[in-house]
Amino acid sequence: MDGVFTIGAIVALLLAAGGAIALLGKGKGVSLRWLLMAAGLVLLNDALLTRAYRLLPDLIGGDWNWQGKILALAATLAIAALPAFGWRASGLTLRQADLKAPLIVAGLYALLFVGLALAFKSDPATPETMAFQLTMPGLEEEAFYRGLLLLVLDRAFTGRARLLGVDWSWGAVLSCVLFGLAHAFGIAKGEVSFEPLYFALTAGPSLIAVWIRLRTGSILLPVLMHNFGNAASLFL
Repeated sequence: MDGVFTIGAIVALLLAAGGAIALLGKGKGVSLRWLLMAAGLVLLNDALLTRAYRLLPDLIGGDWNWQGKILALAATLAIAALPAFGWRASGLTLRQADLKAPLIVAGLYALLFVGLALAFKSDPATPETMAFQLTMPGLEEEAFYRGLLLLVLDRAFTGRARLLGVDWSWGAVLSCVLFGLAHAFGIAKGEVSFEPLYFALTAGPSLIAVWIRLRTGSILLPVLMHNFGNAASLFL
């Protein structure tokens, strides 16, 4: 039940943030329908990642959560294919609106992780670990957080602020916060835990991924960056 309490608290924080933004804006620029849809997507994604909180059997096995990631990714792709969303609108496209600045940022990001991998050596990885880190984290998490969820949250919060060549909404910021909380927040045995460092190391880089997604219109570079960052230390 700890997982249920954790995701329930995260969704409550999302709805509370949406309510606060609505109050500050006197109800303008916030769509309750899309906000509730975003909350539902977060709940569904978490349930699939955890195999309905371990109620479903693990048919694939292995040391990594292949089944949860595959189920969550399949659901994201299926929902994004619906006419109300669309793959291209969700960033699930190879077409790039702009690549010049994003490629520079992606290159600097890669250099940073190469430096970290060389400075902090990791233990030898198994073939399964290498295969998982090169595929599933970036594919599933970017498709959801920088793809479908970002689209829905952008529709929930219609106000925009122009910064660094893209139009930011509160939804873009909240998608990064939710990503950080998914890695850094938890409830276990009635005790709440929050790791500020993990939050900073996940929510912070996700701002870069959101900027690239908004600039290019695609999650392609964020997926490659994500998986490179996860796997760099395994190969260097």
